[in-house]
Amino acid sequence: MEEKLKQKPANITKVVLFGPESTGKTTLAKELAHHYKTEWVPEYAREYLQEKWNKEKKTCEPQDLIPIAEGQIRLENYLTKKANRLLICDTDLLETKVYSEAYYLGYCDPVLEKYALQNIYDLYLLTSIDIPWKKDDLRDKPNERERMFLYFKDTLEKYNKNFVILNGDNKKRLSQAIKSIDKLLDK
Repeated sequence: MEEKLKQKPANITKVVLFGPESTGKTTLAKELAHHYKTEWVPEYAREYLQEKWNKEKKTCEPQDLIPIAEGQIRLENYLTKKANRLLICDTDLLETKVYSEAYYLGYCDPVLEKYALQNIYDLYLLTSIDIPWKKDDLRDKPNERERMFLYFKDTLEKYNKNFVILNGDNKKRLSQAIKSIDKLLDK
């Protein structure tokens, strides 16, 4: 199981969209991939959990987290091979860890936690909650956005991750993200 959570070595820059639900991460990931003419890694949990919801009308349970994490890394490792010098990730295992702790009273599977902290990304783009929340089958915390945003921010600070906060409308966020990524690529 552990091997399925490990990033394969790659000589490219990896950027993660990170933050609470309904903060524009997927929209921004697609726009950034288009701008840089590269690949983006979708959020595997959305596909997995939507299928579960459609079949059973059930949401995420603790036993879903490892299969979600394995699916996320499988997608990332596959798309890493297809990307140019940059890969945009709609999420990562650190985000899965945050959600695990937030939903399951501070618990995170030790194996998930190990790889959430071991896998390497060059930049996190933390999406602010200053855009409207959009309801769907899977989103369930419209009144906890501020608490969740602070949890995500505190996690990045706790683990000394390189991050910038994106705020404003989609156009402003895209501009902020491009500026931060260009600075990273120029190094």
